[in-house]
Amino acid sequence: MAVTVGASRLGLGVLRRLPAEARPLVRPGTVPAGVVHLGLGAFHRAHQAVYTEAAIGAAGGDWGIMAVAPRSTALVEALTAQDNLFSVSSLSAAGSATRVVGAFSGVRHAASDPDAVVALLADPAVRVVTLTVTEKAYQLDPVTGQLCPDSALAADLAGGRPPITVPGLLLRGLAARAAADAGPVALVSCDNLPANGRRLRGLVDQAVGRAAGVPAGLVDWVAGNVTCPGTMVDRIVPATTAETIDSARRALGVTDLAAVAAEPYAQWVIEDDFPGGRPGWEHAGAVLTGDAGPWERLKLRTLNGVHSAVAYLGALAGRETVAEALEIPHLADVLRRLIAEDVAHSFTPPDGVRVVDYGEQVLARFGNPAIHYRTLQVATDGSQKLPQRVLHTIADLRAAGRSARWGALVVAAWLRFALGYADDGRGLPLQDPLAGPIRAALDAGAQTPAGAVDAVFALREIFPAEVAGDDEVRAEVTGWLTALARHGVEATLAGAR
Repeated sequence: MAVTVGASRLGLGVLRRLPAEARPLVRPGTVPAGVVHLGLGAFHRAHQAVYTEAAIGAAGGDWGIMAVAPRSTALVEALTAQDNLFSVSSLSAAGSATRVVGAFSGVRHAASDPDAVVALLADPAVRVVTLTVTEKAYQLDPVTGQLCPDSALAADLAGGRPPITVPGLLLRGLAARAAADAGPVALVSCDNLPANGRRLRGLVDQAVGRAAGVPAGLVDWVAGNVTCPGTMVDRIVPATTAETIDSARRALGVTDLAAVAAEPYAQWVIEDDFPGGRPGWEHAGAVLTGDAGPWERLKLRTLNGVHSAVAYLGALAGRETVAEALEIPHLADVLRRLIAEDVAHSFTPPDGVRVVDYGEQVLARFGNPAIHYRTLQVATDGSQKLPQRVLHTIADLRAAGRSARWGALVVAAWLRFALGYADDGRGLPLQDPLAGPIRAALDAGAQTPAGAVDAVFALREIFPAEVAGDDEVRAEVTGWLTALARHGVEATLAGAR
C-alpha cells in the first residue's frame, strides 16, 4: 500500500495543532486500562474503541483499552509510534468528518510476548475482555459448536509452552487470573457469530475442560467468575487503503498510519452481565439489554445476509464495490424480496422493529458511494459466514413450511462464486478456510449445476443436515445456479419472479 507520508506524525505532541472538532475525547495515558481487547483490526478501532472513548468521556471510569494484536506487528508499530492515537473518518455522500480517538492505554503483540498478554488477562484492574478475532479464530464447528482445535490450539491445550492462539491465550489468562484471585471478568465477543456469547462460553468451557496442566478447581472458578455477554455489533468498515491514510492526513494536517474509515452509522447491543463492572456504554448510544438474540438475528440475517448476496452477485457481474453492485438492474428489487419474503418470516425481530424498514435502511447504507467496500472482501470466508447469514434463515423458513426461494439464490451465487469465474470469464479468488475441501468436492462431482449442488451440500461443515436433505431447497439452488451459469447475473435478475 503506497502511502504519502507528511512531515508530521500523529501523536500527543501535535494534538494542539489538530482542528478542535478532530481532537480526542480522552487523552492517552490519563485513563488506566480496565479493558483488554483481542484483535486490533479496523472494525474494533472504528466501533468498540469509539464507543468506549465516548463512554469514558461521558461517564468517566478507568476503562482505557489495552489493545492486543494476535499476529500482525504493523499496527502495533504504527500505534506505538503515535502514542496509541488513531483517527476514524466517517464517510458519506455529503462529505467526511475525521476525529482522533484516544481510547487506547497501550498496545501489545501477542505472538512476540504471549506471557505479557496472559499477565494482562490476569490483572485485577482488567474487568472486561472484548474480542474481534473473526469466526476462524474460535475454532468451533459452525453447526455443532464443538471445539475443533488445529495443531496450534492442540499444543496450547497440552501446555508446556506460551500460548499462541486466541483460545489458548484466554485459557492461560483465566488460569492465571484464578491463581491470583484477581476477581470476576466478562469476556465479550464482538464477532458476527450466532449467539456469540454462548459460543464464546462454549469455547472457554471446552478449552478449560480439555486443557492439561491447569489448576485444580479452574472449572468451578470459571463457572462462578466468568460471564460471556452476547452482543450485536454493526458498522460498515472497509479495509484501510492508501486513500484512507491520505484522506486522514488532509483532514488532520498530520500523518496517521493507523487511520480507518467507516460509514456514519454505528450500533452496539450488549447483554448487561458484567460482574466486575463496565464502561458506561449506554451514554455513548449503546443498547443494554437482557437478550441480544433478536438484535443479532436481525443484523445477521438482514444486513449480513444481504451483504453477502450483493457481494457474490456483484463479483460475478464484475462490480468492484458493494455500492456499484447495487446499481445492477433489478438487484435492489430482488434484495427487497429476499428481505420481505424470506428474512422477515424467519424470526421474531426486537420489539418495535419492522424487518422491512430495517432492510430499507440497510440498502441505503450499502448504496453510500463514499464507502468503497470491495465485493471480493465481503465474499471471503463464505463457508464460515453462509450458515448464520443465510442457511439459518432457510432452515427456519422450511421448518415453518415456507419457501426459501430468495435465500436459495444467495446460496447459488456463493456456489457460482466458488466455481471460480465471473460472468465475463475472469477468475475469482476463493479465499476461504475450507477452500481445499470445497474445490475437491466440486472437482470430484458431476460437472453440472446439479452435480455442483450435490457436492457442496455434502459438506456438513457448511450445510446442516436439515438444509442439505431438503429436496425443495436443493431444487431451488440448482435452478438458480443453472440460470446464473447460462445467462449471467443481470439476465437472471431481470427474469426473476
